[in-house]
Amino acid sequence: MASPCSVQIDGQDEAAMRQAAAAAIAEVQRIEQKYSRYTQSSVVSCINRSAGRDGVSVDAETSGLLDFAHALWQLSGGLFDITSGVLRRAWDFKTGKLPEPYVLQTVLAQIGWQHVERHEGQVRLALPGMELDFGGFGKEYAADRAAAVMLSHGLNHVLVNLGGDLHALGGRGLPEMKGAPWQVHIQHPRTELGLVKAALAVLPLERGGLATSGDYERFFIHAGKRYCHVLNPHTGWPVSHWQSVSVLAANTTAAGALSTIAMLKGADAIAWLEVQGVRYLVVQHDGLVLRNP
Repeated sequence: MASPCSVQIDGQDEAAMRQAAAAAIAEVQRIEQKYSRYTQSSVVSCINRSAGRDGVSVDAETSGLLDFAHALWQLSGGLFDITSGVLRRAWDFKTGKLPEPYVLQTVLAQIGWQHVERHEGQVRLALPGMELDFGGFGKEYAADRAAAVMLSHGLNHVLVNLGGDLHALGGRGLPEMKGAPWQVHIQHPRTELGLVKAALAVLPLERGGLATSGDYERFFIHAGKRYCHVLNPHTGWPVSHWQSVSVLAANTTAAGALSTIAMLKGADAIAWLEVQGVRYLVVQHDGLVLRNP
């Protein structure tokens, strides 16, 4: 998952906990192998290699994730688009250079969920050069699946953490804190200004998902302006209204998608999150912190 990952379990049966943890880790690895665009044999890589040509048969799990991607595209007004990963061809966050206009326009022409054709268990990308990228919800989906595996092993005091995307399966289970929620630290989005990572807030999480999107994981500063990796698929340019958005939802997949959409929504994010009926903690571009509740 290209990030630090952990699973924390409260319980008494160490052998059972180790067995469940091993099964959960195996499930996360299965999902990464199946959907990572970095793996040549993955479903996503197979679909991308066939762009502009033939369709690729997909199973029920993949079809369900594509249904989810379609729902997010509709919910976000086209801002959450899993074909927008091709924008990495225009943006190089290692060298910190702005994209060439002609390169950006070429890549933008290859973006558009409406060009993804699905029929009778097959998926086809209509335009040559198009790609799918499950990075917008793949890690969050893996966190939910890992929690489901733990539950199937009879464990219900678990905190799964995949690179900061969390799923809590019940509260704490230790005798001295039984029933208390997990205490989750939200990273301050401007920790690069200090020597240690500071916590913006500590949120209680007993059950469900918590995910954060922000402008601080991959970015560069050019002429005094920050350019982050959260890119608007309509314009090809990075978002700039929020430093970070954290969302608590029924599961991690939903929380991650909603936090990303909120980043893309800009100034409209708060009103949109209120309509979704979720709890959130956001940091505006000027450092103002807003939360509900």
